Amino acid sequence: MRTTIILKTASNYLLPVLLVFSIFILLRGHYLPGGGFVGGLIASIAFILHSFANGLDKTKELLILHPGFLLPVGLAIAFLSGLAPVVLYDLPFMTGLWSHDPIAILGSVGSALFFDIGVYLVVNGVTLTIIFTISESA
Repeated sequence: MRTTIILKTASNYLLPVLLVFSIFILLRGHYLPGGGFVGGLIASIAFILHSFANGLDKTKELLILHPGFLLPVGLAIAFLSGLAPVVLYDLPFMTGLWSHDPIAILGSVGSALFFDIGVYLVVNGVTLTIIFTISESA
């Protein structure tokens, strides 16, 4: 596959910008629309764009963890965020828990944020695993 120098250069600059934007969308999600699903898709798009421009091997070198590892970790985080109210306070599954003291930049942290982080990891892992598998077989 031939790529231009413009696409290679642009993808190298867009990767960190899109990743920061995906984290912004992830953190914004429990107050406004967005969250883990959309943030995970944006992060996946950043890596897919990079792999189209620079090759699959160079993109895999950038990833710290294999995308398939993100699936069980994300599912565990999402499940534990829903199970926390049951174990800690004898409340129904997926009841929202919120901290009393806000954290700088994040605001009031709650179990919804941890659920969104789990969804973010699952969506990112599934999307990258599917796209990388298709790219390797082609």
